[in-house]
Amino acid sequence: MGRRPQPHIRDDLLDACVAHALAHGLPGRLEPFVSATGTSARMLLYHFGTRDALIRAVVERARQRQLDTWSGLLQRRPEEPYTVTLERAWASMAGVDGRPYRQMFGQWHDTAASQFLPEFARRATTDWLGPLQEGLGSIGRPELATLVLAVIRGLLMDVDATGDITRTQKGFATFCALLDPP
Repeated sequence: MGRRPQPHIRDDLLDACVAHALAHGLPGRLEPFVSATGTSARMLLYHFGTRDALIRAVVERARQRQLDTWSGLLQRRPEEPYTVTLERAWASMAGVDGRPYRQMFGQWHDTAASQFLPEFARRATTDWLGPLQEGLGSIGRPELATLVLAVIRGLLMDVDATGDITRTQKGFATFCALLDPP
């Protein structure tokens, strides 16, 4: 008689794998996850079935963490203009807090691994439209959600390519000033 799966152990292993992937990128082999979890490849496969299933679970959990964190940053705050909220969100997304997500998901897009979650690229874009539309609605500009998202994504690519946070921060602040109602 085999041992029954224990969801809390799987969750702990998954959290350790996600922490590793966010810190070091997605590994091509199981060994880095083995080291990160302090368990064996056999136990990882027992809990996740295959290496591909583990990678898929890691990406999905990391993506959920990013959604929870960044959606909170983009959430409209009644006590401040939404452009102030956007600038604070940008600082976090473009800064040290956002770097692990940008690196991991950038790596994900650049590899054949994206075949494991074919809807990932679409969801990674459209997931942000709702919070942006709601927030921009507070300044009477919900129709600009796609434009704001495109600017954020483009400037994040710029930060990743150049590391010039100061210049991109100024660019985003200038953009936000254009959004403010007269």
